[in-house]
Amino acid sequence: MNQAGKSPVVALLTDLGTVDTYVGVMKAVILGLCPTARIVDLCHDIAPQDIQQAGFLLDTAWRYCPKGTVHLVVVDPGVGTERRLVAVEAHGQQFVAPDNGVLTYVLAGARDYEAFVVERREHFLPEITQTFHGRDILAPVAARLAAGMPIEAVGREVEDPLKLLPLPRPIAGEAGLEVHVIHVDRFGNLVTDLVEPDLRVWQEEIGGDEIVISVGDDAIKEISETYAGAERGELLALFGSTGRLEIAVNQGSAAERLGVERGTIVVIKRRS
Repeated sequence: MNQAGKSPVVALLTDLGTVDTYVGVMKAVILGLCPTARIVDLCHDIAPQDIQQAGFLLDTAWRYCPKGTVHLVVVDPGVGTERRLVAVEAHGQQFVAPDNGVLTYVLAGARDYEAFVVERREHFLPEITQTFHGRDILAPVAARLAAGMPIEAVGREVEDPLKLLPLPRPIAGEAGLEVHVIHVDRFGNLVTDLVEPDLRVWQEEIGGDEIVISVGDDAIKEISETYAGAERGELLALFGSTGRLEIAVNQGSAAERLGVERGTIVVIKRRS
C-alpha cells in the first residue's frame, strides 16, 4: 500500500507513557523489521486503558498523516485475553489495533473498509508474552505492513462486525440542544460532540441565530473565534481545531473552573 520510492510512515498512539521503555522497545522492533520506517509519535499519554480517549484522539490525527501511513494503536486493557487483534484498511491508511472499540471514530467516518484478523504467527516475534502484545505482535505486524506486506497476509478477513463504542450525539429537544463533553484536553478545554454545520442546521430549525450556551449555572452568550475571545480568566465558547464546539477559559482551565469532566451535558438554547 505504501507509495513506491517513499519511506513508509508508522504512527504510534498508546497509553504506555514515556517513563518506561515500552514505547522505545516497540520502535526498536519496528526499525529492526523495517529500517526505512519513519516513526511518528501521535500520543503516548492516553489515560491508562482509556479506549474512548484513544479513539477520539486517533480520529483527530489520522487525516493529517500521509497516504499509506500504518497506525499502531496500543491501548489494550484486554491484553492476553481472547479479544482479537485486527488490521484495518480505511481512508487510504492502515490501522493495527486490538478490536476493543478504539477504532470507533475512525470507522464511523469511513465510506468502506477492510478488516483482517491478526493471527499468522510467522509475522510475530518468536517469543510472545501474555502482557505485551504491542511489542510481540502488533509492532512486528505494523512493521511488515510498512515494509510492503499485503494486509490480507496477516490472517483471515473479518466477517462479523468490529467492536464499536457508543458515540454520543447532540440531541434536540424542548430544553434546547443538548451536547456532550467527549474530551478534556491538557489545557482543560471541554471538547463537545457538536460540529458547526449541525449547529447551523439547528439554528435554522428554531429560527434564530442568538443563542446561550449553559454549563451548569454558567452561561456563555456568544461564540468566539479564538481562545482570547474573552477577558483573561473568563469562560468562552468556540469551534476549535477539531471542528467541534469547545468550552474554554482564556489562559485557564474550563474543567477546573466548572468542575466538570467527560460526559457532562452542555445545553444550547435560543436566547430570549
